[in-house]
Amino acid sequence: MVLVGYALAALVGVSLGLMGGGGSILTVPIFVYVLGYDAKLAIAMSLPVIGITSLAGAAGHWKAGNVHLRTAIYFGVVAMVGAFAGARGARFLSGTIQLTLLAVIMLVAAAMMFRSARPTAAEADTTVEHTRAMPVALLVPVAFTVGVITGLIGIGGGFLVVPSLVLLAHAPMKQAVGTSLLVIAMNSAAGFAGYLGQVTVPWAFVSGFTAIAVVGILVGTYGTRFASQRMLKQAFALFLVVMGSFMLYQNRTVFLPGARKTHAARALVMDRSDARDRLPLPHSTRRSSHAV
Repeated sequence: MVLVGYALAALVGVSLGLMGGGGSILTVPIFVYVLGYDAKLAIAMSLPVIGITSLAGAAGHWKAGNVHLRTAIYFGVVAMVGAFAGARGARFLSGTIQLTLLAVIMLVAAAMMFRSARPTAAEADTTVEHTRAMPVALLVPVAFTVGVITGLIGIGGGFLVVPSLVLLAHAPMKQAVGTSLLVIAMNSAAGFAGYLGQVTVPWAFVSGFTAIAVVGILVGTYGTRFASQRMLKQAFALFLVVMGSFMLYQNRTVFLPGARKTHAARALVMDRSDARDRLPLPHSTRRSSHAV
């Protein structure tokens, strides 16, 4: 199963390299539903994976001239404050609620990807070559919200950062992707700092997963020269719909009281069954068994 996890790490990296986001939204489900980690631990584990992987990807985009450093710093610093706050506040939420929030965010991201995959006049305008300064009145709430989401559910927020840079800073798509990766790295570092002391991270596995994801993001970054962004977004959006729906069903006790009662009743029956199995046999039964 660990080998399967390592194989999926490459998918996480490739997605981040190709689209500047998306890979981070896969990491927590992989840790929870494929590898069986507890939700809170999975969220905390995902942050160093995404942070280091995104930083490696940002270095590749930097060499290609696709990172707008000033925008990344302004956006990233505000997002870091939100990420730390979100991670500290996550202790007041159950793992089930956190996974439900992640599922909802996945469906929102899918809708945004489906929409952005449609050609628009803005995307067809090839005269835009430079990222503009984002208005502070928009930058602060958007960046802080992205940070809080990162801290709460362990995603880098690239699927929010990229459209924000395109729409609010008028960044060309490739520069939005490269700048997004640096923001994600900053965001993830602050979010993980907020989880320190809450969980114990299996660093050996996380290190291996991260190393493979880094190789994947380098491949994905190179692939941006040839890949059709429209087709990639449509395919990934469809995957997010399926995965988000599955996660909502798995955590349906959050919003369906009937399912919560059924789940509790089943757990009670199982507990009673386990208790009966642990009871000592009656004296007469033990004696007859010896006789046999």
